[in-house]
Amino acid sequence: MFKKLAASSCLCGSLLLLGGCLIGPRYHIPFPFPHRQATPAGYKESPANFKTAKGWKVAQPDAAMLIGKWWTVYHDPELNRLEDSLEINNQNIKEYFENFMEARALIAEVNSQLYPTLTADASYTRSFTPEHNSGGSSSAQTAASSAAGGETGGSIVSAASKASPITAIMTSLNLSWEPDLWGRIRNQLRAAQYSAQVSAAELANERLTEEASLAVYYFEMRGQDALIKLYMDTIEADRKALDYTKSQYETGITDQIAVVEATNTLQNAQATATNLGVLRAQYEHAIAVLVGRVASGFGVGAMPLAGEPPAIPVGVPSQLMERRPDVAASERTMAAANADIGMAEAAYFPTVTISSQNGFQSDAFKDLFDVNNHFWSTGGSVSETIFDAGLRTATVHQYVATYNSDLAAYRQAILTAFQQVEDYLAQVRILSQQLILQRDAVKSAQQYLKLEMDRYRTGIDPYVDVVTAQTTLLTDQQTAVDAQVQEMTGSVQLIEALGGGWDRSQLPSAHDVSKWPRRSETQINQ
Repeated sequence: MFKKLAASSCLCGSLLLLGGCLIGPRYHIPFPFPHRQATPAGYKESPANFKTAKGWKVAQPDAAMLIGKWWTVYHDPELNRLEDSLEINNQNIKEYFENFMEARALIAEVNSQLYPTLTADASYTRSFTPEHNSGGSSSAQTAASSAAGGETGGSIVSAASKASPITAIMTSLNLSWEPDLWGRIRNQLRAAQYSAQVSAAELANERLTEEASLAVYYFEMRGQDALIKLYMDTIEADRKALDYTKSQYETGITDQIAVVEATNTLQNAQATATNLGVLRAQYEHAIAVLVGRVASGFGVGAMPLAGEPPAIPVGVPSQLMERRPDVAASERTMAAANADIGMAEAAYFPTVTISSQNGFQSDAFKDLFDVNNHFWSTGGSVSETIFDAGLRTATVHQYVATYNSDLAAYRQAILTAFQQVEDYLAQVRILSQQLILQRDAVKSAQQYLKLEMDRYRTGIDPYVDVVTAQTTLLTDQQTAVDAQVQEMTGSVQLIEALGGGWDRSQLPSAHDVSKWPRRSETQINQ
């Protein structure tokens, strides 16, 4: 007995020691830029590098970075209300959240493979087999007939009639375990944990995308409100000009062509104002979808766009890689691919399986658990692939290629992140300068129209010159509104490019994603 226990202890100890082996390449985050380029010290398009230019300014270098509800920097209560509703009701965010929950469940599935499987079996069988059958007599029956002096039939049937049914009752516990000697399951577990972190980063990126889309649609809609107000004011001014022109025509001061020109100007403004409602309605409907509302029963009151983009803290380029959830997702995808390589390499080593069965067997329930009816078996097996025509090697090469592909995708994500920040820094800075100049142009056009109206009233110039001045003013005003909208939406896209206040510390750890989810997170939603 003691020898068996000692042998079993030695076997278990050896398996535990072997279980410390972890096949596969050690993972480390690779250099982020191709050709080992250095991280820039600052952003090229930052307004800080254009100190003589007027317009939008970024926050001071020591300003606190955006965190949490980044949209509150715009100080717009309606936008705040819509964004809060989006956080609760957006269906795309819910979809990504459930994908994250699925990834966490896969971790538990893989983790279960590290432990033995214990099953319980119970069976009850009652059978009857006669001593002869209709097809003929057995040799034993023939011999018995000869010994009886040639008697047939009666004695055999009598023996068969005395046969009894057989009852077999069995219950057992069965244990099976495949020790993870070479780290195949542990590498698979790491890959599942990293994949769950990828899903968490994708959830954060989707949330940021939806938040930014809502803000962009909101400012675009407010821009349409501003254009509609602009055209309403223009229509009112054109109507007054038409009334004045008609009175001038009725008194014989001007000719009919002036009335026709004034009428045409008014009609064009009215037609364009009507068309502005199309985009305004579409932006409102898009916002309804983002906040999880049916567009048919959703509405946002009109309010022209006002204000300027806030000062946004951009930080330094070295922080960008830690603040972008899409970059974090790319890096974790690469880590999962590295673990897959180890899982594939473990296939080169033998597989050990340990099994054990312990139970009772009897022909009656009352005797089932007697010591004499106890049975057990314990054993193990080792299997090793001798020839697979290069399958394992090809599998390893496949996962190595996947890792290299993910590395390229990771570096591409970083390059794209820097491109987007530089793009939107330039957009907001340049548009702010354009807006200053455009507003000066609007003032000049207003003065031009005033002077031209005075010249028309005194009979110096024809009404067509007034129409030209009106068109110039309207075009300049519309360009100014468009530039203001682009500047505001560009600032939103800049915040999105900077990560929207997210940073890598918000990414759940491997331990966190391995925890059992709350009950409310695993229930079916109706």
